[in-house]
Amino acid sequence: MKFFRRLHSLWSLLPVAFFLVIWEISARTLVSNQALFPPFSSVMGEFFILVKNGVLLENLGRSLLRVLVGFLAGSLAGLTVGILFGTKKFLYRSFHPIFSLLYPVPVLGWIPVFMLWFGIGEMLPIALLFVCAFFPIYYNTETGIRSVNREFVHAARTLGAGDFQILTTVLLPLALPNIFTGLRLESGMAWRTTMAAEMIAIPTGIGALLMKAENLIRMDIVIVCLIVLSIMGFAFERFFLYLEKKTIGKWA
Repeated sequence: MKFFRRLHSLWSLLPVAFFLVIWEISARTLVSNQALFPPFSSVMGEFFILVKNGVLLENLGRSLLRVLVGFLAGSLAGLTVGILFGTKKFLYRSFHPIFSLLYPVPVLGWIPVFMLWFGIGEMLPIALLFVCAFFPIYYNTETGIRSVNREFVHAARTLGAGDFQILTTVLLPLALPNIFTGLRLESGMAWRTTMAAEMIAIPTGIGALLMKAENLIRMDIVIVCLIVLSIMGFAFERFFLYLEKKTIGKWA
């Protein structure tokens, strides 16, 4: 059984390997200016150079810190507001229209506002990441709680459970699939948001490194930055998928 699982994993990597081979051959045989379309081997060579001299790790560390702080703060705030709105009808009816008006505004649309409020500094990407995480987590949490069958709540209350006990043993466990969906979807968006902010207004981070490389026409470094962004977004999504399986996978 383990052999077939490993064989399946190797087979799933074949399309990626085929793509990289086509990339390498095309860049070396069909492209006249490799500075604009470097081979995969050249990109990997530059990747190791950037890791060795510390440039890539330093900028990645700054971006990672911003993502963790902004995403965590936004997620906790979204989870808290989602729980309140999902359990308190008065709060939901009073404030939900306001959030419905703010939610359609693109995250990057807040950049001019936050630049005037916070200036160009660390607070700018963190504030954008807060907004990026807050609304989806809030909506998924609130929707998950409100979609729980009320008969479960009535049954728990009949057995003597209080509001807090109902929340922790009935509402939140049944709303977890929605909550994890929001976390997985926004984990990748968080990296795209912080990179966009760094490209526009922040002098450090993966996005800033990408813009510096673009100004120097270093396409190999640009592609390295895009690969790092892809890997980090994928890693965050897989992390939340792992947590979801460990938390609620046994219930499925």
